[in-house]
Amino acid sequence: MSITYIALLEWITFVTALAYVYFAAQKKLITWLFALISVGLSFYLDVIGKLYIESGLQVFYFAMAIYGWINWKKAASSDLPIIRWSYKVHVINIFGSALLSCAVGYLFDTFTAQSTPYLDAFTTCFSLAATFMVVKRIIENWLYWIFINVGMVVLYMNNGYEILAAQYGIFVVLALYGYWSWNKSFKLQA
Repeated sequence: MSITYIALLEWITFVTALAYVYFAAQKKLITWLFALISVGLSFYLDVIGKLYIESGLQVFYFAMAIYGWINWKKAASSDLPIIRWSYKVHVINIFGSALLSCAVGYLFDTFTAQSTPYLDAFTTCFSLAATFMVVKRIIENWLYWIFINVGMVVLYMNNGYEILAAQYGIFVVLALYGYWSWNKSFKLQA
């Protein structure tokens, strides 16, 4: 496969994924259309880059994009309330995601040619929870995404996807913006 072709796919993924995160921070329904496009392209890039855990995550993202579209469309997306999880729920979520990350990382390290299995397992397992949190409008999702996106920068840099690594660097900034924006909306709805 030519480097130019891969770079083009990375750039299209980059633009559509940025649009997805930006519109999610704005609480716009179009969020989910851009999610579907970027997820499809990410799946392909992850498979050819031997990021098998990450490619499995893209399948989950695809399903969550459909679910998100349906969930946000039920009511006008700006009318869906933003909620908080208790600290207890976060502790359970973090512990469960960390345990799952270790198990998945071990399995892929032992039985596959997976590139960076533990880091990929960390970003994947925590992304499962964070994506669900976006769909349900749980404000702390943005805090999870800050850490996940830093991990993704390292993951993609280690695998030669510099454009996608830059994308996730920008996602760190957008996650900060998303938290600020949702926190502002949360205070107004109280």
